[in-house]
Amino acid sequence: MEVKEIVKAKYGAAARRVIEEKGLPADCCSTTSCCDGSAAASCDPITSNLYDEAEAGQIPETALKASLGCGNPTALAQLHPGETVLDLGSGGGIDVLLSARRVGPTGKAYGLDMTDDMLALARENQRQAGVENVEFLKGEIEHIPLPDNSVDVIISNCVINLSGDKDQVLREAFRVLKPGGRFTVSDMVTRDAVPDKVRKSMLLWVGCIAGALQEDEYHSKLKAAGFTAIEIEPTRVYDVEDARAFLSGEGIDVDAITPQVEGKFMSAFIRATKPNGCCAPGCCS
Repeated sequence: MEVKEIVKAKYGAAARRVIEEKGLPADCCSTTSCCDGSAAASCDPITSNLYDEAEAGQIPETALKASLGCGNPTALAQLHPGETVLDLGSGGGIDVLLSARRVGPTGKAYGLDMTDDMLALARENQRQAGVENVEFLKGEIEHIPLPDNSVDVIISNCVINLSGDKDQVLREAFRVLKPGGRFTVSDMVTRDAVPDKVRKSMLLWVGCIAGALQEDEYHSKLKAAGFTAIEIEPTRVYDVEDARAFLSGEGIDVDAITPQVEGKFMSAFIRATKPNGCCAPGCCS
């Protein structure tokens, strides 16, 4: 099965769990990744405790329960009234709804997702929240269904690492941003090299699909797409204690790999800018 189909199946299942009020898998905190279900109440250090009480109070509970991200891009991005925001891989809509409130009635927030169940959940969450300046689009982050130079800010929450063609995602992000537009996403990133078996197992836990880029590789890909002012800021750094139960279930000697893993897996907030004066894709490359 292709990566895209695996992701679609996982996230569709997560949305259905929320809709059907099944909550977390019973073994979420012992032997499986919480990516398999809603993570709002999880003890998983990646997906839990990302939104404060004030933010949680602005959105339906089902939007929070469907959150499978690794950060809080709306809290870190500088959003201004009247701006247009696009969330890549918007899931249950939590970051779209929060962004819509921050840009106000003169602004607009788009959510893009390829999963029908997540889109249905997001639109229901929008209805419950009573937020009008929102539109959820069906599509793939590699092929954004918006015109060139149409968006002020792009956000995303632990989704780009799931794509099998990250270069194409970044080119598309660059295309739809207006000159001076900002790329401000939360994503999974690795530092330095670790043994292949360990990396694969850690990333299966950290990101559900072993697709996180190394920090310098992410920077290079953003630069190749045309972005400038690139910054990668760690927001959570994970260690083997965070994943002890999961890795033990994979047959890995946790204590033995600690020196190879410590400080090398992290959630990060990634910033970049489309230069002013760019009026077409690739004009600044």
